[in-house]
Amino acid sequence: MADQDASEPKKPKEPPKPVHIGGETLIERLLPHLKKIIVMAILVAVVLTGVFGYRWWKQRKESQATEKLAAVLAVANRPVAPPGMPIDDKQKDPPYADEKARAQKVLDEIQLQDTTLAGPAYRASMLLDLGKVDEAIAEYKKCPPGEKIEQVLCREGLGIAIETKALAEKDAAARQKGLEEALAAFVAMQPAEDGPRRAYALYHQGRIQLLLGKRAEAKTLFEKAKDLSPPMDLSQLIERRLTSLGAS
Repeated sequence: MADQDASEPKKPKEPPKPVHIGGETLIERLLPHLKKIIVMAILVAVVLTGVFGYRWWKQRKESQATEKLAAVLAVANRPVAPPGMPIDDKQKDPPYADEKARAQKVLDEIQLQDTTLAGPAYRASMLLDLGKVDEAIAEYKKCPPGEKIEQVLCREGLGIAIETKALAEKDAAARQKGLEEALAAFVAMQPAEDGPRRAYALYHQGRIQLLLGKRAEAKTLFEKAKDLSPPMDLSQLIERRLTSLGAS
């Protein structure tokens, strides 16, 4: 039996099965690309810094602009003293002696703050209160075209400024021409039937037609304005006009 075992050929040993021993760590795998990774990280950091820096700058700029406008409004919101009321100059933020004093102070504050948020319509209204009609008209004409309420108010102010100038004319022909220009401004103020302040536009047109001596046209315009169910203050003005025209 021993001889038989000795005579049998020995089976070759099987080669060892491959076994994964050790290996690269994540850091070792990334080392060849480390330079690219650092560059990309720097680029991302720069981009993020730029984005957040721009947002901070924009918010800061908007905040500063708001503060400037608030300073202008603080001056504008101070009251005007009733006629004959003595004014104590030693008082902090005393009331204004009249509307002209208020308008001048507001314009001075706008210039001091150098704010663009007080647009041409607001500046023009202050110039008009100050009695600088030609300057107010020029400022109103700086308003951009459009159908937003700001543009509508600007065209309304332009009509009022032109009307104010016309009524101050001593020459009849110049007065007539100025009133016709004011009427055109109020027609352009709000042509849309359902647009904001349409009733006010019709009311202003009616007023100018009365000044031009066209009573029938004025009455028609007042009635059209009334049909639009205007706010209470305007409704009362329209009723007074219609009552006056009906009584005559």
